[in-house]
Amino acid sequence: MSLPNPDQFDLFEEAVFPVRTPVTSIDIDRFRSRVKRSMAQAIRESKYDRPTIVARMAQYLRQENISKSTLDAYTAESKSTHDISLVRFRAFVRATDAPWLWDVVVSEDGLTLLQGDEARLAEIARLQQEQKVIGRQLKSLRSTPVDVKRGRS
Repeated sequence: MSLPNPDQFDLFEEAVFPVRTPVTSIDIDRFRSRVKRSMAQAIRESKYDRPTIVARMAQYLRQENISKSTLDAYTAESKSTHDISLVRFRAFVRATDAPWLWDVVVSEDGLTLLQGDEARLAEIARLQQEQKVIGRQLKSLRSTPVDVKRGRS
C-alpha cells in the first residue's frame, strides 16, 4: 500500500478544526433536536450506563439524585418542553465524558471548540500571521535607502 502524496489533498477528509460561519437565524426546534440527538449519542458512546450517568450528574450538581426519566426526557426529541439547563448540561458533559458536546452547542454561532493545549495552535498561527505582516513592513522600509546625515562633516 502506498502512502498518499503530502501535496495532494483528500477531498473527503473532514477538517479537524472546521471554519464555520454563524447561521443567520436561530431555528430553535432544529437546535433542540440536534442537542437531544447528540446527548443520546453521548450516552450510547459513554463507558457509563444510564444509572451511573445520572448518579454522576447528581454528584456534580450536589443533589440527592436525578431520575433516569429526567435524563430520558432531556434526550427525547418528542419532549420539546424538557430542555436541559446549562448547569445540568455541564454536569451531563462531565458525567458522560463527552466534551465534544460543547462543540455541538456552539457550532451554529460560527465557533469551533478547542480543547486544552489545542488553543496553542491558534496562538501559533496568529503569531505567524503577525510575523508575516511585520516582515512585509520591514521589507517595505528596507526597499528605500536610508540617508544617514549624522557623522558627516
